[in-house]
Amino acid sequence: MSFYLKEPDIPEQEPAHTGILLINLGTPNAPTAKALRPYLRQFLSDRRVIEIPRAIWWFILNGAVLPFRPRQSSHKYAAIWDPEGSPLMVHSQRQARLLSGALHESIASPYVVELGMRYGQPSVGSAIAKLKAKNCQRILLFPLYPQYAGSSSASAIDEAMRTLLRTRNMPEIRTIRDYHSHPAYIGAIAESIRLYWQEHGTPEKLLMSFHGVPRRTCDLGDPYRAQCLRSGRLIAEALQLRPEQYMVTFQSRFGAAEWLQPYFAPTIETLGKQKLRRVDVVCPGFSSDCLETLEEIAMEGKHLFLEAGGGEYHYIPALNERDTWINAMRDIALENLQGWITPR
Repeated sequence: MSFYLKEPDIPEQEPAHTGILLINLGTPNAPTAKALRPYLRQFLSDRRVIEIPRAIWWFILNGAVLPFRPRQSSHKYAAIWDPEGSPLMVHSQRQARLLSGALHESIASPYVVELGMRYGQPSVGSAIAKLKAKNCQRILLFPLYPQYAGSSSASAIDEAMRTLLRTRNMPEIRTIRDYHSHPAYIGAIAESIRLYWQEHGTPEKLLMSFHGVPRRTCDLGDPYRAQCLRSGRLIAEALQLRPEQYMVTFQSRFGAAEWLQPYFAPTIETLGKQKLRRVDVVCPGFSSDCLETLEEIAMEGKHLFLEAGGGEYHYIPALNERDTWINAMRDIALENLQGWITPR
């Protein structure tokens, strides 16, 4: 059996296409322990995510995590599962369709937009196979993570490169590293917050909560923390907020090691104990609502704040399919496609 993947049969008259591959985190196929087990195994086996020595982590993963975590997590997934399926999958698929339509106004040459998930299905490899089957001789990798982290953006690119390593007829490749300070991204986040406030009123404090990573990774050179803080500052400036009107926190701590601080959960409890009239929370690091935003932030965060004595708690939804975000994705893609496509 050949190490290299079979190349598609492309008709001679088929024009060369440009591919845009959106890559998101991924999701289990169903909110069940059975579906979660292989998803969590793949996720927690990623060296970019878990940097513990392999031999030690193998025993922890198989002896202490996988026997119990899938059942515990399945209840959380069930609480946020949409009739159409996983919210992250639903929003990501819509984003891919809408981006394809938005690019049509700007690109005259043939192009294709595909979606791949770093963990679960559709896999990054299957998405690249679809692009190659449509004669995409150039592929732009577009991870849907505004802030670069080794455990997210780099892991997504790693997965694409693993497929390309086995590709005989290699396409040209470009990657989008991050867009944490891109004016279109900052504008889309600020506009979503502004519109929410126009409809629901304004809070006493705005929390911008980002996914956490172990502090050690940033001490070793990962730029993630610095990019999150810069995104938060730029969003606050776009909203004309004073320093005391907003905070940046980090959520989803896992394990005993120190992660980026301030942690979201104790921060929201403290604000509740201070009897704040109203707190709003937004998650600028997520392009689509998912388990982390809908369950951990919107549900658990609200419970912690109210139990501690706080007033109103509002979660501001992720960008999802907002026009400003689709237009921002288009602008970011077009900047990285220069020289590859024929503009209209």
